[in-house]
Amino acid sequence: MALLVTAVSIAGVWKTFEKAGQPGWAAVVPVYNVYVLVAEVADRDSVWVPLSVFVPFLVVVPMIDVAESFGKGTGYGVGLAVLGFVFFPLLGFGDARYRGSSPY
Repeated sequence: MALLVTAVSIAGVWKTFEKAGQPGWAAVVPVYNVYVLVAEVADRDSVWVPLSVFVPFLVVVPMIDVAESFGKGTGYGVGLAVLGFVFFPLLGFGDARYRGSSPY
């Protein structure tokens, strides 16, 4: 069961990256996937990459930016941060389109 959840999560992040014009394979590369998600997709400054890794509750901020860049709201961003294994597949395989970074 855990392997299935992991595979679906990776596939969701992979598709999300591709929708944002980033390489899908980046989803499986540790640390680089955080960089792509935070600095490229969410368009946050690179200082947010280590902050997102080492201060876990701060990951909510760039996830809200990711959600907004796909036309989703703040609640969806919180869902990406807290229940990413559910929300990333919904984002990657759903009909949401990447609109670019949102102003913050």
